[in-house]
Amino acid sequence: MPPPSNRSDQPPASPGAGATVDQWLAYLEAIHPTEIDLGLDRVLVVMRRLFRRKPQARIITVAGTNGKGSAVGATEALLRAAGRRVGAYTSPHLQRYNERVRLNGDDISDDALVRAFEAVEAARGSVSLTYFEFGTLAAFVAFADSGLDDWVLEVGLGGRLDAVNVLDADFAILTSVDIDHVAFLGDNREVIGFEKAGVLRPGIPAVYADTDPPRSVLQQAAAQKIRLAMLGRDYQLSSEPQSGSGFPEVILDYENQPVRLPAGPLPVKSMAAAVVAVRQLEPGLSVSAIEQVLGSLSVPGRFERLGSSPDVYLDVGHNPHAAEWLAGQLNSLKSSGRRVHAVYGALADKDVEGVGKAMAGVVDAWYLSSLKLPRGLSAHDLQARLANAGIADASAFESVGEALESALSACSPEDIVVVFGSFFTVAEGREILLR
Repeated sequence: MPPPSNRSDQPPASPGAGATVDQWLAYLEAIHPTEIDLGLDRVLVVMRRLFRRKPQARIITVAGTNGKGSAVGATEALLRAAGRRVGAYTSPHLQRYNERVRLNGDDISDDALVRAFEAVEAARGSVSLTYFEFGTLAAFVAFADSGLDDWVLEVGLGGRLDAVNVLDADFAILTSVDIDHVAFLGDNREVIGFEKAGVLRPGIPAVYADTDPPRSVLQQAAAQKIRLAMLGRDYQLSSEPQSGSGFPEVILDYENQPVRLPAGPLPVKSMAAAVVAVRQLEPGLSVSAIEQVLGSLSVPGRFERLGSSPDVYLDVGHNPHAAEWLAGQLNSLKSSGRRVHAVYGALADKDVEGVGKAMAGVVDAWYLSSLKLPRGLSAHDLQARLANAGIADASAFESVGEALESALSACSPEDIVVVFGSFFTVAEGREILLR
């Protein structure tokens, strides 16, 4: 994760020849007056200078409140199994910016990333771009330079006005619509659904990965004659207990051809949506190949297991909807005498109370970490806000490292430790656990 920027009024000088990725990222942080500035006008100007026409690649755009990263990862892996050359763009990153841009399964190299940054800088002239906008265009440049067949693009925020949406999608996946980023997207699902459905284009196929789309999504799909496949109507998920595992086995039934999906590490609805998408895009990919790919798939920071005795999991769930899913996963692993120790850190604009209520039934001990960032909450602020959710007994720490150390010291080998919340929280915990 990049730190929130500390911009000055004086625009910085562009990095010169031989600049490193870190120097370029510092420059990107400083060239626009605000961190988030939704709108496509600026990006379109630079996009048209970089590309005279739409790239020849097939564009798959993934939007939604939660589960986007998992849907991108599954779609990318399945398309590659079908023999396609695939680029994947995701955000934010955990350890290195290069994670955001994958070229046929590999993180982009520093040299290729710098070349892409240089191309965007040369094209933008006096046009001001945000960190995300600049990076999005750089990803497009890198994908085009690599001659990839498919570009799988994760929307950063919303959809309609997100920089990713300057490219017309050939296929769209909407993972979910719930309340998050209220200051930018609105405070109800209908308004948020309208923003996220802004990635749709007339006549294209699309998937909605849940059973309760807002009316605003259905209205836009109908108005644009979208061929929308929807969970519960066009495809079904069913589960049954699986011996030897705390997780059930999930069966996807689409076009009368069942596919067995792993229900543990990744949101099964996101994986199912990816399967439905790829079955349309690459109908020749066999069920056995799909099951093999998804059986070994993992996405960093998404219910990622990085320790045993005790089991340690990392998850970037930072809103109530994501926390409900995480609580369900933990509950599947919990047994008599097995306690869950939660290390939690959050940004100030998140629904901490809603997250606390979603997790309260499964967490036995809380270890709250301060996030020393402009938008980060202190551990004591977290304590106060969780108290409003009925969680009164939570310990406060100055860093994720201190909170994690205390959690590991307090638990038994049979217990579970989960580090969750903001990407900043998970990034810090992940770095410690991977040392």
